[in-house]
Amino acid sequence: MPIIAPSRRTIMAGAGALATAAAFNGSAGIDAAQAQATPVTQAPGFYRYKVGDITVTAVNDGFAMRPIEGFVRNADIADVRKALESAFLPTTGFQNSYTTLVLQTGGKLVMLDTGLGDNGPPTTGTWMRNFRAAGFDPAQVDQIVISHFHGDHIGGIRLKDGSMPFTKAEISVPAPEWDFWMSDDRMNAAPEAAKAGFANARRVFSPIAQQVKRYTPGAEVAPGVTSIAAHGHSPGHTIFGIASGVGKLLFVVDITSHPALFVRNPDWSAVLDQDPDAARATRRRVLDMAAVEKTQVAFYHAPFPATGHIAKAGSGYELVPVQWSPAV
Repeated sequence: MPIIAPSRRTIMAGAGALATAAAFNGSAGIDAAQAQATPVTQAPGFYRYKVGDITVTAVNDGFAMRPIEGFVRNADIADVRKALESAFLPTTGFQNSYTTLVLQTGGKLVMLDTGLGDNGPPTTGTWMRNFRAAGFDPAQVDQIVISHFHGDHIGGIRLKDGSMPFTKAEISVPAPEWDFWMSDDRMNAAPEAAKAGFANARRVFSPIAQQVKRYTPGAEVAPGVTSIAAHGHSPGHTIFGIASGVGKLLFVVDITSHPALFVRNPDWSAVLDQDPDAARATRRRVLDMAAVEKTQVAFYHAPFPATGHIAKAGSGYELVPVQWSPAV
């Protein structure tokens, strides 16, 4: 499938102020034993900031532990361990975290992807709790815009018991993703290990197929939100440019897994990338553009709150987290 390069007019540069706080219970002057016993209260897993008039809330869905053996297809495992070590991370595996975006834009409440719902490992499934803690209710959601059909992005649409929490939400999906995952010919030709992805897409979407809207990458999918083709990770993988006034943000979704590996080493191939060559080309193109244009980016798989800027660093890049500021 050809790669459609995002244009410089489409991918916007920008910044937004991040807002939330972590409160720690404790007091000065206590000894080490007391300190270890002191309970710590952290802020819920949401992080709110502004992009012009659009309010963006990052909502975390927990994490899954990812072993490094076989995760990077085209790098020696010693180099993978070195990359993790240089980022002060464990060298045997890493936490692959999941963060969606919820937008208050144009009088609508819009979700970009849904998390796993109750379909993931026990370290996930925190999304709804964090969503409610941020002041939202699933009945309020007007629209869900999906980036691609991997399970960690669509699982929240339909839970294990078949129920759908977002009762009034219009669901929009990339047409190339629908054409791939809902094709009987593609499913029948897929390797056995890949067929679970087809089955899950059908579990989620088949009962509502007539109601699901399909968008063409390049279209405005919600007020101030433009879809951008970024194929490679999946056949119709899509990222989003979010713009309001002078505020701009790029939600790069799954162009990388953990930034310590794939932002620093954009030519590495993750085992999860369905078309490794296309994924590498898309990754480098998007990261380079974000660095040149000083675009604020938001990731799906990065340490929470999964937003910052991209800086060039040698032959790769670095994710520079945005400093949070007081409440929006």
